[in-house]
Amino acid sequence: MNDKVKGVLTAILECFQSGNVPEAIAISMFPSADTPSSMWSLLNRTIMFLSGTADARGYRQWQSANRYVVKGAKAIHILVPFIKKGKEDLDGQGDRKAILRGFGVKPVFRVEDTDGEELDYQQIELPDLPLIEKAEAWGINVKAVPGNYRYYGFFSPKNREIGLATPEEKTFFHELAHVAHEKVIGTLKNGQHPLQEIVAELSAQALCKIIGKEQSDTLGNSYKYIDTYAQKLMMSPYSACLKVMSDTEKVLHLILNDEEIGKVSTRIETAV
Repeated sequence: MNDKVKGVLTAILECFQSGNVPEAIAISMFPSADTPSSMWSLLNRTIMFLSGTADARGYRQWQSANRYVVKGAKAIHILVPFIKKGKEDLDGQGDRKAILRGFGVKPVFRVEDTDGEELDYQQIELPDLPLIEKAEAWGINVKAVPGNYRYYGFFSPKNREIGLATPEEKTFFHELAHVAHEKVIGTLKNGQHPLQEIVAELSAQALCKIIGKEQSDTLGNSYKYIDTYAQKLMMSPYSACLKVMSDTEKVLHLILNDEEIGKVSTRIETAV
């Protein structure tokens, strides 16, 4: 194992110790089918997200996208396999087999360290989202990201950012609800945890109604979303929503009011 490969693997092991890997793996399922990283292994996509980006490419790949790496930018390194066919390695038909001989590293650069023409996903025009000032007050960066047409947004507690692949308000509300829920319970569980997802979607639907959005545009999709996670809990959507009602109430209070979480919790518990 050469020093560069060892350095990459050591960095990953250190992230396991710090607890950052599960979140990076969860978000690494998000890349767009139109970015080179969508073809990478889960390990390399995880390395990319641990490096604080959702899009990383080689120097020439950025050139082909009419972007250039800015001066002084430092590369991140992904692992690449060395596959060779040896004369002594034959299959049952006498043909030479492709054998994994080891690993090397390849330098790639984050989109944040490049400049030039805008990419398709960067051209998503995020509107003046209602309640975006709440995200800003909490120190959360809201930005456009590539999407894979199954997932349209994410909240990264580690990077303190919300990524949106759509200008739809409900998607933003869903991710903002995750931010508020983290404040309510302290730490979110990694991945698509059913109860957390139901809290976020129920909160998002309530916020849509509060701002006057036509529910016919959003209610059906919200029901399907909640139903999917309720099934994982072996519950009906109605029962699952009742189970998270207390947390949902605290999330909505936190988003819609300027109170601190301690005051919100105390007032709700006193009212009950």
